[in-house]
Amino acid sequence: MTSLKLTVADCLPEDRSAATLVGRAWRPDTAPAGPSVVAVRGDRVVDISTTCATSADLMARRDAAAVVREAEGEDIGALAELVANSAHDARDPSKPWLLAPIDLQAVKACGVTFAESMVERVIEEKAKGDPSSADAIRADIAREIGTDLSAIKPGGEEAIRLKASLIERGMWSQYLEVGIGPDAEVFTKAPPMAAVGLGAQVGLHAISDWNNPEPEITLVITAEGTIVGATLGNDVNLRDVEGRSALLLGKAKDNNGSAAVGPFIRLFDETFSLDDVRAAELDLLVTGTDGFRMEGRSSMSKISRDPADLAVHAIGPHHQYPDGLVLMTGTLFAPTKDRDTPGGGFTHHVDDVVSIRTPKLGALVNRVGRSHAIPPWTFGTGALMRNLAARKLI
Repeated sequence: MTSLKLTVADCLPEDRSAATLVGRAWRPDTAPAGPSVVAVRGDRVVDISTTCATSADLMARRDAAAVVREAEGEDIGALAELVANSAHDARDPSKPWLLAPIDLQAVKACGVTFAESMVERVIEEKAKGDPSSADAIRADIAREIGTDLSAIKPGGEEAIRLKASLIERGMWSQYLEVGIGPDAEVFTKAPPMAAVGLGAQVGLHAISDWNNPEPEITLVITAEGTIVGATLGNDVNLRDVEGRSALLLGKAKDNNGSAAVGPFIRLFDETFSLDDVRAAELDLLVTGTDGFRMEGRSSMSKISRDPADLAVHAIGPHHQYPDGLVLMTGTLFAPTKDRDTPGGGFTHHVDDVVSIRTPKLGALVNRVGRSHAIPPWTFGTGALMRNLAARKLI
């Protein structure tokens, strides 16, 4: 197995010289060692934590983009060096590396926001977590309701008529309810401080034998509900666990290392807006040590609910997030390519490398491991507060 090789050309936006990019880096050279908010300025990385000690604090500022571009800070190294040193298996622990670009924000996610992947969720439910029966169920569902539900507006009159028809035929599903019904699925993906970043290992629970990556645009939202930027996310999913019961969603979705976010947050400015998010095309590449290769694409233009509408479902008078949140918006991608056995579909192998890429946000690259075998999550909110206080940043 070769080590991850992360480069600026591969991992940063194509127009990075024009982008307002902010992230977090672990600094082993501070006393004590700890995380800092960092800005990308040209080919250098600048620590701006004396102005904003946390990512959440920065996102709350109305002048966040100006702070990233202009605030005084400490140059901590070349961008290329930090990116390369973020690979978990090729890291010099005496030098800085990138972390997930969020800290105190809640990590939320939406499910069943694309018609194509919605049908796959129905298949998971009907298969009860057994991948060997997926092909037959997929064919049955296609005969009954088709596979293209993209023209149906969630909560609209046509959706209501379809729901009544499917109930009558015994084909209604909880996934169709959130896919074409009035209410979006929004769930907690991970606690604050639990997300991993570029080059880190992502984790699969040991009980899972049918699982997949979920490449997603991730919105960055303030406590007031304003979308201020975006990044990439991998909403790692255990298809067999969720397929057994929707009540196991927490175990299917929230495990050590199961939320990857990064590499940087790109703030909205004159070069990047919510319309760029709406038009984004995400490319997925999975490569295994067994020679397996899988490619896929998720097009935000095919999403059933507008990203701004998803934000309204996540935050508002019904639910507040004082430190803001990030919201994974769902994926079109639902892998069906056979890997191990005919009809068995796709599942991860340990040491798979997952790359999620889009031109305006760069690439989020991670290697797959088991959640109990990858580094444990030990640096939480309390540790962050103690660390920042010891460094006199708060």
